[in-house]
Amino acid sequence: MGYMPGFRRLFQGSQNWLFVLPSIAMLALFALPLAALAERAIREDFLGYALSSSALAALRLSIVTSLLTVLITIILGTPLAYILARRGFALKQVVEMLVDLPVILPPSVAGLSLLIAFGRQGFFGKTLALFNISLPFTTTAVIIAQTFVAAPLYVRSARAGFRAVERQLVEAAHVEGANQWQLFREVMLPLAGRFLLNGAILTWTRALGEFGATILFAGNMEGVTQTMPLAIYLGFERGLGIAVALSMLLVITSIILLAATKRLEKDDHLA
Repeated sequence: MGYMPGFRRLFQGSQNWLFVLPSIAMLALFALPLAALAERAIREDFLGYALSSSALAALRLSIVTSLLTVLITIILGTPLAYILARRGFALKQVVEMLVDLPVILPPSVAGLSLLIAFGRQGFFGKTLALFNISLPFTTTAVIIAQTFVAAPLYVRSARAGFRAVERQLVEAAHVEGANQWQLFREVMLPLAGRFLLNGAILTWTRALGEFGATILFAGNMEGVTQTMPLAIYLGFERGLGIAVALSMLLVITSIILLAATKRLEKDDHLA
């Protein structure tokens, strides 16, 4: 009830409608397709399709690969974010642009780039073949594709967190005799923790929804490379039931992860 007076104020005054009506149209564009998807999922026996063997296989693969993507991103991306936030060096802007570029690249370009780089006849693929390593159309390729497109979200968030640590705290730690590792572990990580967790959640969400780079670099083989978005794509050929069910699973998962992110942002503002 506390929100109602503020809600009514949106509709008071003739000029407010200039803002309210376009806002309603924009919100309708967001909400109506999701509502239609939810209604169709109920009619299509959501639980029956969601618990089918192919759906469970895609769900299992998506969860495993996306969690491994997050783990790899945290291990490799945290030091990179720390260097970008706290160190100055030659070509730093070029490195930052390289980190941010996969965020805006079309997924098809990302997948094609990975295939040309690591394919069997690719730039590095021939070298890998000497060691009997073949990456395309494997589960490893799924993880590489997910990491390529999703890791920058973590690095950007972690970079912002490390930059937000006040210089006075860093100087005080140095005065107390802290070395670089102690400074990072006992000052930087605790103070930037919310940013790191927020970035990890965004990375996980992005990895779960990755499609374009994955299908070009890893293919669409059930139980091996077929993640939930790829199973949804294949569902259009076999019938909408599985596609709708998996789509709803992704929507529900995304809502949960988005709510966790918003909660972290709210707690950060209150702190």
